[in-house]
Amino acid sequence: MSKEPTGASAFWGCVDLASADLGGRALLCSDEFFAEMHNLLKPEPAVFLPDEYTDRGKWMDGWEPRRKRVPGHDWCIIELGAPGRVVGLDIDTAHFTGNHPPFASLDGVWAPGASAEELRDSVDWLPLLGQIGLKRGSQNLAASESAQPCTHVRLNIYPAGGVARLRVYGEPTGAAETSAPGQDDLVDLAALGFGARALACSDSYFSPMNNLLLPQRAEHMGQGWETRRSRPPGDDWVIIRLGQPGSIERVLIDTNHFKGNYPDRVALDALYWPGAPPHALTRGPEWTEVLPLSKLAAHEERSFQIGAAGPWTHVRMRIVPDGGVSRLRIFGRPSDTAPGDSDPLLQYLNGLSRDTALEVFQRCCGSSRWAERMASRRPFGSRAELFGEAEQIWWHLGDGDWLEAFAHHPEIGADPEALRERFAATAAWSESEQAGVAGASAATLSELALANRAYRDRYGFVFLICASGLSAETMLAALRDRMGAEDWAELRIAAGEQARITRLRLEKLTASTG
Repeated sequence: MSKEPTGASAFWGCVDLASADLGGRALLCSDEFFAEMHNLLKPEPAVFLPDEYTDRGKWMDGWEPRRKRVPGHDWCIIELGAPGRVVGLDIDTAHFTGNHPPFASLDGVWAPGASAEELRDSVDWLPLLGQIGLKRGSQNLAASESAQPCTHVRLNIYPAGGVARLRVYGEPTGAAETSAPGQDDLVDLAALGFGARALACSDSYFSPMNNLLLPQRAEHMGQGWETRRSRPPGDDWVIIRLGQPGSIERVLIDTNHFKGNYPDRVALDALYWPGAPPHALTRGPEWTEVLPLSKLAAHEERSFQIGAAGPWTHVRMRIVPDGGVSRLRIFGRPSDTAPGDSDPLLQYLNGLSRDTALEVFQRCCGSSRWAERMASRRPFGSRAELFGEAEQIWWHLGDGDWLEAFAHHPEIGADPEALRERFAATAAWSESEQAGVAGASAATLSELALANRAYRDRYGFVFLICASGLSAETMLAALRDRMGAEDWAELRIAAGEQARITRLRLEKLTASTG
């Protein structure tokens, strides 16, 4: 079963830049008499073997210099597997309970290609973390005090002692591009060192999702991503944010070491939405399938050509029904263009003046703050970004903003002439959306009017439902059903209906109707 270290949760979304799995290396240290410095960067948790000894003393899974009998302090210089900005640290003293260092600090430097001797003698180290006290036998978490990108870090311990693991959590700079084999003009847009990240997945019971993006081929099954067998119905999936937006030409999916538990089939979807929040991606309908369901095999690399060029910012891999994948490589070309550059709707919205944009957006949703924020978010690079931002903004508004939007809707079944007079800006849309009442009987319309009044008296705002395609009878039944909801719940149900209506109106926008 997968167990994420505490630091990975505390610094969510960051990568352990120093991990040996990512190519991190301990280059030089002041001393490693009892235990070697390379142990610091092992990805797995430290272990304690009570009866294990070496000719130098007790075997310890970590870095441990000898007891200090001379002035000064001990240190270790580490080359990061991926250059990047350090966000936080975990200086783990697991199993070092009577021999841990009382204090530690961390320095960093940007020095690509520097030798160990140059790093020791010539570079100007910058402090990333001032001296902090360390607890024995514990993870010691701390935030970085500098945003300076680094290629190397130096761990200082005062005066000496044992450290089991060092985790350097951060954000890769994207400097470590990975070329596709035999195609130097293609890069792995999903490489951790290129800035890619696994954002969310359906399940990671046996091993974490970011394993998929590690640079080296997996050495064993635990270095991949594996979901459990017993799970709710539905396919398993993982969502990857690419290191840079780009086109995708080829995908490599490796089930190395997964022999009796590999997925039967795999599919890939993609979208363009820079900065998309992970939660929105797990439920958004805007994905485009770029690889239809395709067969996988046990313990094997499979390569697939991709026809939908993009550019894309995120990829979702779906596996059917479950199982393990060790690596995912997404080879393509970084791109500065956006798919919306050729979309008439986005061209129209992005080209409006701010004042006109405010008018257009407020016709889609009556909240003035929603319209202002939508106008400010332009330009939109894709429809996925347009609809996604519209919903994100909406759900982060207050109750008063929602009520303002509700007030721009007429009651369902209202007199068309009165509707046109009061809601001139959106009357045509409202009339169209309520087309289901046109053929209703007089009795149904009378009941609908009475129910609307009862609803407004009960909740203080108009009954709201995305009425497109619904009959008057269906709407009346929904109204009666919702009358039993508590006030706080009905407000949010109505807000959900407003979000659906807004989406439909955005889709209808053109230069002529806007």
